[in-house]
Amino acid sequence: MKMTRPRIGSRAAIAFGVAALSLITAACSSGGSSSQSNGAGAGTGAGSTGLTVPTANLPVLQKVGKGEGQLNLIAWEGYLDPKWVKSFQQQTGCQVNAKYAGSSDEMVSLMKNGGGGQYDMVSSSGDADLRILYAGDAHPVNISLIPSWKDFFPAFQSPAFNTINGVHYGVSLQWGPNVLMYNTKNFPTPPTSWSVIYDSKYKGQVTVPDNPIQIADAALYLKTAKPSLNITDPYELTQTQFQAAVSLLASQRPLIEKYWGLASQEVFDFKNGNAIVGAGWPLQVSTLKADHFTIGSVVPSEGATGWADTWMLAAKAPHPNCAYLWMQYISTPKVQAEQALTYGETPDNKLACGYMDQMQPGSCAEFHANAPIKYLDTISLWKTPIATCDNGQPDCVPYSGWVSAWNTQVK
Repeated sequence: MKMTRPRIGSRAAIAFGVAALSLITAACSSGGSSSQSNGAGAGTGAGSTGLTVPTANLPVLQKVGKGEGQLNLIAWEGYLDPKWVKSFQQQTGCQVNAKYAGSSDEMVSLMKNGGGGQYDMVSSSGDADLRILYAGDAHPVNISLIPSWKDFFPAFQSPAFNTINGVHYGVSLQWGPNVLMYNTKNFPTPPTSWSVIYDSKYKGQVTVPDNPIQIADAALYLKTAKPSLNITDPYELTQTQFQAAVSLLASQRPLIEKYWGLASQEVFDFKNGNAIVGAGWPLQVSTLKADHFTIGSVVPSEGATGWADTWMLAAKAPHPNCAYLWMQYISTPKVQAEQALTYGETPDNKLACGYMDQMQPGSCAEFHANAPIKYLDTISLWKTPIATCDNGQPDCVPYSGWVSAWNTQVK
């Protein structure tokens, strides 16, 4: 399994500047709200209150024609592996040209002005989707032209991170939970709560991502641990709720062995006994298991945060036919299985399971590719925190506040 482009430290190094958030924060403070899903199973694509996507009424393609011969993709490194790209190029004649981005912030920047007439698509993550959509940089997609879409888990067919008011702006790709990892030698009985990463008995042995979105993980824990805070959504926090999560993370700081920025760093720290418990992804778990390390993982009783990616169509895509051909291809079960196993993710196409188990026995269950809705409902997918809560009140702390607090109060 490759670790060519770790999710946090590149993809989820989402410490974008205040200026990058100005569009969303200002718009949402004027009475709008995000309708993004609180969890994988909750995505309905219902749209937002008081906000509109500038490109919502652009006409969509009604029939996929002959490819234009080129396809310019902004992608996370590892998402355009020759194992599946070469076959696509041979089948369609669309030559894939990759622009690898190092962060969600960079992707948002590259997608400005609808991709500038240069880029066709971006493999956007949930922390960037709203910025791209409400900046008017994504083009509506005719999802009926993506045959394999009907085989997606319902939660990822029209999720609110890429579907607003019933309008799709891309096609879902892969997802994954942020799990509690532990050394089974130190925890012969699996932990059942995130409380272990805040327990002083593990001082200097805890590792968590170096990422402001970690505030949502703390909020998710406090939702159960301190019900008096009335937290309903870990990404929509009032100042009181937000400060409680930040304070919890600040108190955790003496326990931290390392705030990891690369997946390989967390693997190294577990292998070398520097860390015995922490937050990570199935990628690190499977990598450690492949090396016969005594690693365990669990989605605790409080649930977990998670991420989901979308191939989003640029508003000024110069090669729309090749872009649709790519969406068709990347959504098929075999290709979804190949990417899942290469990158350590979970496919959105429920038919990918059989291919996964053919390629790597047991991987379907390991990556929850056959996950029931009950499992998906335990995952609160990333979304961009904005000033206006879903109740329409401008009481929530926008992401610029998250970045500031992470850098000045937590670390």
